[in-house]
Amino acid sequence: MPRVKLPRKSTAIDMTAMCDVAFLLLSFFILTTKFKPSEALAVVTPSSVSSKAAESKDVVLVTIDPNGKVYFSVSDDAPKKELIEAVNTSRNLGLTSGEIANLSSTNVPFIGVPFSQLKSLASKTKDDFKAGANWPGIPVLDTLNNELTDWVAAAVSAFQGQKMALQVKGDNSSKYPAFQAVIRAFKKNDQLKFQMITNAEGVPEGTELYKKNMSNMAAGKSISAE
Repeated sequence: MPRVKLPRKSTAIDMTAMCDVAFLLLSFFILTTKFKPSEALAVVTPSSVSSKAAESKDVVLVTIDPNGKVYFSVSDDAPKKELIEAVNTSRNLGLTSGEIANLSSTNVPFIGVPFSQLKSLASKTKDDFKAGANWPGIPVLDTLNNELTDWVAAAVSAFQGQKMALQVKGDNSSKYPAFQAVIRAFKKNDQLKFQMITNAEGVPEGTELYKKNMSNMAAGKSISAE
């Protein structure tokens, strides 16, 4: 008997379930994504070939903006209250406990005023630190009154017995005198080791650092970051 031929039919795939899952995932990512807020201190850091990641804990950060203004800040886990109290005592600023508490809170993400204006800074809120706000900066150019020296000294006192990660974040167009004044404040406090925050780039092939890193990898050593 002749074999019965079954009619060929194209394969049909129901995509309804897949579309539902795709839209659910898309909705999830849209609702849960947190966009990076604009920085109150926007600086364009210079590029470098360093492969070493910057410390994120126990950080004391000095920022230099394009106009050469200097700002002082610490990470959230740093002993900020002890630092403010140390400055209050050494400079005899007369800050109240409430003012110290506000300066130590997240309401004041950085210090960008002279000591004479620190009391008024204590009354600021987060909204006052929006990007583009005009701050006078910490006076550093006067060698006889480099106020950053006191801030660094207070940080050293507050971090006594703990590791302190001292960092400098300077704008690519900032002038050298401001950077020189920052280094001078470090030296007066015997803080000769600090980390520069840069825009990391890949190490170019063929350079001495590239060859050194390749030889270190072959020998099982850590990669150099210079």
